[in-house]
Order: sequence, then structure tokens, then C-alpha cells
Amino acid sequence: MTARPSPPLRLPAARRRRQLLDVALDRFAANGFHATSMVEIAEAAGVTKPVLYQHFASKRTLYLELLDDVGSQLMDAIGKATAGADGPHSQVEAGFRAYVGFMNERRQAFPLLFGSGARRDREFADAVRRVEESIAVAIAELIEADVDAAHRRVLATAIVGMAEGVLRQWVDGEGDDAIPPDVLVDQLSDLAWGGLRGVKRRP
Repeated sequence: MTARPSPPLRLPAARRRRQLLDVALDRFAANGFHATSMVEIAEAAGVTKPVLYQHFASKRTLYLELLDDVGSQLMDAIGKATAGADGPHSQVEAGFRAYVGFMNERRQAFPLLFGSGARRDREFADAVRRVEESIAVAIAELIEADVDAAHRRVLATAIVGMAEGVLRQWVDGEGDDAIPPDVLVDQLSDLAWGGLRGVKRRP
């Protein structure tokens, strides 16, 4: 007689939702949005498909919420790091340390946010853009330079783009040539700080 599968362990709704988001991050990062099914996510989480649909109405809804979730976690990490820094130079370094540290510890987050799959879908791309804009707004508020708000926003957006481009290469890097996270933080911080120090209001 075949034994029936054990029912999924009952968790409070918030903890179950957190678990499902974490499992979905792993699955989507590994296989992409289209190749990942809700059945696969449910099985990896040890729940039934109806339980998964109790929390997320569709795969697209789940993916969008996951993008917002990862973006919020990254924003929180950067915000906490810069809030505790002493002075502008330390804030630059702390911000990059939080960014690089987050992506180093959660390698699945980078392809989810910045992979080509998210860029090809307009709705997903808009969600990623909101994350980037939120980070840029936070950085703009930290820039101490004799320039107006629009100029600060340009500088902040440039810093976000620089970090994303470098991290894209770094996350894919392997072998003896891979740069240690602390070294990468120092290199990014030196470049950003050196550039910001040279910023001045133009007539």
C-alpha cells in the first residue's frame, strides 16, 4: 500500500509567505521566469499548489512581488549602512559595502533584478526600474556638493549604473582572477568618491 505524502507543515501566514518567496527566488534565479512553474516552486517549498495560490494569485504576481521584496531588502541594507556612517566619504564606502555584500550573500538576487529576462518584459522592467530609482533617490540625498537637486539625481543615477555594471561582471567572474568583495568595495568607493569630490556647480 502506497503511503500518502505528509501534509505540509502548518506555518503562520507571514512565515509561509516568506518561505515561498525565498524558494521562488532560488527557482527563478536558476531557471528564469518562463522555465519555472508554480508546481516546481510548490514542490521545492514542500507545499501543495493550492497553498501556493493562496498566497500568490499567479506566477506573474509572485515574480513581481519577489522583485519588490528583493529590492526592498537591498534598499534596507544600503539605508542602514549609510545611516550609521560617519561623514560623506564613509557613507560612500558603507553604501557600496552594503550593496556588494548583499549581492555576494544572495547571488540569486542579481540575475532576478538585473538579468536579461527581467529587462525583456515591460512589467518586470518597470519593477526593476522602480528599485533602481529608489536607490538613486536615497543616494542623491547623501551627496554633499554645491549643485542643485537635478544634478544630484544625475550623479546618483550614474553611481547606481556604475555599481550595476561592475557587479554584473563580478557576479559572473570565477577562478583566480575573481576580485575579493572587500577589494571591489574599495575600488568602487575610491572611484565614486574621487568623482564626487570633483563635482562643482557650473555657470
